[in-house]
Amino acid sequence: MEDYKDIIEKIEPEMEKVISFLERELAKIRTGRASASLVEDIIVECFNQKFPLKQLAAISSPGPKQIVVQPWDKSYIEPIEKAISRSSLGAAPIVDKDLIRISLPPLSDEYRASLLRILSEKQEEARKTIRHWRGEAWEEVQEKTKDGEIREDDKFRAKDKLQELVDGYNKKIDEMGERKKKEISQ
Repeated sequence: MEDYKDIIEKIEPEMEKVISFLERELAKIRTGRASASLVEDIIVECFNQKFPLKQLAAISSPGPKQIVVQPWDKSYIEPIEKAISRSSLGAAPIVDKDLIRISLPPLSDEYRASLLRILSEKQEEARKTIRHWRGEAWEEVQEKTKDGEIREDDKFRAKDKLQELVDGYNKKIDEMGERKKKEISQ
């Protein structure tokens, strides 16, 4: 006889991946502070190929409102500058010898509202994925109950455990969102 706990254990790593993905996505949302994560995944077209910025340059944040991009090669400067200009960052890059400086303007109320909307969407996407994994596990539990591999009373224990797991991950999603909201509002 298979245990419902095995089914739940199989989906936990998938739910952890959802949380990790959400963390990376939230890091890309601009707040009042400058951070390398705001620009590191901007796609730069260089030599007829596309690269994330982090593969072409060192990225640092020397101050709360500034990002410095130092390309590995001087020939990358122009394509990087174009890519940053076209990005949704809302800041103009300034070439300073072999560096690119990005000074972040203060966030307008309109832009803050837009960021909060994006944050909300990303949180909802994460919740949907968590619900999807709960659904997958529940289907498997019901299937195995029907086949006689899981006892009927274990089926209801599984349902409770799954809900507990989902509630825990939803709480993490909410906490991450609250932290990001505070950063955006500062």
